[in-house]
Amino acid sequence: MNSLFHEYLKAFPALVVALVLGVAVAFLIIRFTRWVNARHPNSVRTAALRRLRGPTRSLVPLLLMLASLHYVKVSVAAEVDIRHAISILLVGVVAWGLARLVEAVEDAILYYYHIDAADNLKARRLQTQVRVFRRIIVVVIALIAIAVALFSFPSVRLAGAGVLASAGIISIIAGIASKPVASNVIAGIQIAISQPIRLDDVVVIQGHWGRVEEISLTYVVVRVWDLRRLVLPISYFISNPFENWTKTTADILGIVHIELDYTAPVPAIREQFLSILASSPDWDGSVARMQVTQLGVSTMQLRFVMSSPDSSRSWNLECELREKMILFLQQQYPEVLPRVRAEMVPSSLGTSLTATDAQASEGGEDRSDPSMSQLFNTSLMPTPVANSQSSQAAAALDPTMSQLFNASTMGSSPAQSAEPSGSGSA
Repeated sequence: MNSLFHEYLKAFPALVVALVLGVAVAFLIIRFTRWVNARHPNSVRTAALRRLRGPTRSLVPLLLMLASLHYVKVSVAAEVDIRHAISILLVGVVAWGLARLVEAVEDAILYYYHIDAADNLKARRLQTQVRVFRRIIVVVIALIAIAVALFSFPSVRLAGAGVLASAGIISIIAGIASKPVASNVIAGIQIAISQPIRLDDVVVIQGHWGRVEEISLTYVVVRVWDLRRLVLPISYFISNPFENWTKTTADILGIVHIELDYTAPVPAIREQFLSILASSPDWDGSVARMQVTQLGVSTMQLRFVMSSPDSSRSWNLECELREKMILFLQQQYPEVLPRVRAEMVPSSLGTSLTATDAQASEGGEDRSDPSMSQLFNTSLMPTPVANSQSSQAAAALDPTMSQLFNASTMGSSPAQSAEPSGSGSA
């Protein structure tokens, strides 16, 4: 062990010199490419050089370190170990460089296709495919690099050969394919090819309106209108229904319903509707229709249909139409706004009673209770005779009423109570 460690120390100075020299050479290469790019500027080449700067700074020193081993006299075992370590690092750096190169190619392709334009269907389709396939290629490169690095060890290589020789590899692949991660990766490949969704698509998912912000191999990020993010597994878009408002084109129809009274002037409202659309920058001039779609008990429903270049401007146009149309009706035709009608109609019972009373008054008949009528009439007479008659009438109805009438008669006034006694004595 000590002898092997001494062999490593013998190679250490040469490796350090190769490392320093490699860093210097990489620095010169990067400066030279910058100088060339400055003389002939190109945005795509600039982005590619920026992405490949890191792998270049690592690759050149490792190559010089590997070459320096030919000039170092060390034992075979030490040289094999050092070469093995440098080879593993080279595999990692090469994989890193290939992944950055794929990203540079992606930048070069997407440089000419921006999704900021009004008609961006082709750009969104291409960006979706390029981004998804770039992720797939990077994953494949990483898996191959890991496999190469592991198989560089003899023990791992023997174990791998034994597995490949057996039928167990089939069960391993089947088990991996049944996992959710593997299914999401397969769904990502399917979405990249068939493209049910693309970047910047307007979708409605589970009642949420938003735009597709990111598509990865395993999930999709949807930016909701209130700036929330809805993260869904990518397999959701293969097995569940959803709305895509920009699958073929971005233009869309907006619909507004207003309920008005039956006295509303439909031609005047239609003229005002067309005037509002003509003055709005969110209307594309394609579709403008107003129709009476429903007739209710007390109101009729007007439907306004208008077209817009995209869903965001359609929403703004709908809100603008509602505001301006309500203002127009309030100022010009306030009586057509929805209201509840009520009509006062006399009942048949009240009419029949009134007619009967009128006939009774014309004929001089009294249809009321005779005893109650006599009681009411006699109570109004102020004379003692009337009081006695009223008390007799009350006694005929109720003894209690007779006592009440007698008491009221006796205590009515001193003059009335003294007059009968005086006449009796006379």
